[in-house]
Amino acid sequence: MNVVRLLWLSLSVVLWACGGGASSDSDGGTTADAGSDGGSTADAGNPIPDAGTAWDAVGALLDARVADAGSDKVPGLGLAVYDAQDRKVYEHMVGDFTPDRRVAVASSSKMIAGAVIFDVIRQGLLSLDSTTGEVLGWTGDKAHITLRHLLSFTSGMQNEHLCTLQPDLTLAECVAIIATTPQVAPPGTRFDYGSTHLEVAARMAEVKTGKTWNQLFRETLANPLGLPPEVTYFTLPRKAQGTSNPLIAGGLRTSMNEYAPLLALVFHKGSYAGLVRGTPELFDAQTREPYPGVVIGNSPVKDLGLDYRYGLTAWLHCDTPADGCGTISSPGAFGWTPWMDRETGYYAVLGMQLDRNDEGVVGFSVDLMGDLQPLIRAALGH
Repeated sequence: MNVVRLLWLSLSVVLWACGGGASSDSDGGTTADAGSDGGSTADAGNPIPDAGTAWDAVGALLDARVADAGSDKVPGLGLAVYDAQDRKVYEHMVGDFTPDRRVAVASSSKMIAGAVIFDVIRQGLLSLDSTTGEVLGWTGDKAHITLRHLLSFTSGMQNEHLCTLQPDLTLAECVAIIATTPQVAPPGTRFDYGSTHLEVAARMAEVKTGKTWNQLFRETLANPLGLPPEVTYFTLPRKAQGTSNPLIAGGLRTSMNEYAPLLALVFHKGSYAGLVRGTPELFDAQTREPYPGVVIGNSPVKDLGLDYRYGLTAWLHCDTPADGCGTISSPGAFGWTPWMDRETGYYAVLGMQLDRNDEGVVGFSVDLMGDLQPLIRAALGH
């Protein structure tokens, strides 16, 4: 796993901007109430008893990694694993972390934002081919940017802008500023990981629905899944500040128990807990790299000689990204790392909120994810 560790160490530099707020911020007393996942059907309260030594190996690895890192760097973390029937088949907490502790999940917000936008598409208000020219009135080269470009970070725009971190703006105002910046490349020709793409995509959804992003998130996912108002998108999520200009790429605050039903909906390709959100075709498209021939610009892999690719708001974990991957993930700058393995039949949340000033945070969490995967597969009988 040394190569993977190096890969994600480099990604931590990119991901930090998607978390918002100062790294020394406290959680501000916003611990979630127990059982706050409300009407969701994922079993957040009563894990199935451990299946003997197979799961013991998972717990031992978690304990060992926290001990090796030291309590000053990793004061606590948790892992929850759900099977394809949405049963919590395993849960293990280390240190001071709990499944109800609400934290900033940074770039793990991206996959959830994708699910919201997929539902706007399902309603016929947008399509993956909708352009900024059609929806936002952009002109020139930027007018040809599609929603598909935005969700795959191939819009050709500059990948970051300081307006995404200004809580006194609205999303509309920030996107208007982004619209004035020069293009880096023509749409569909260059991949640049960053925040601006999803800001624009979310604004397109706002315009077409007549709702703010957080209204849309609440009506589409949060309310039907029984999530409390505190589960929302902020400009500065560690401080829980700013909701008029939410950081779509990294502003969500939630707990493990609250994130689980959101991840379940993605795992089940939009059909979960009596809800239908998005379409199976859109969730299948999420698992494929839409522009395999793009130049790789701002990416955590370009300096390592690795060909690690991106779909629609998710990283792809397979050797055939253009054809689709059974495993996808959405790791965040503070260590929070959700992933799903549809081939094995499970999804998991590795929960934590670490100090982003430690450049090894994302390397630590994604390295741990990679080492957990074969142990989880074995525990599930694969």
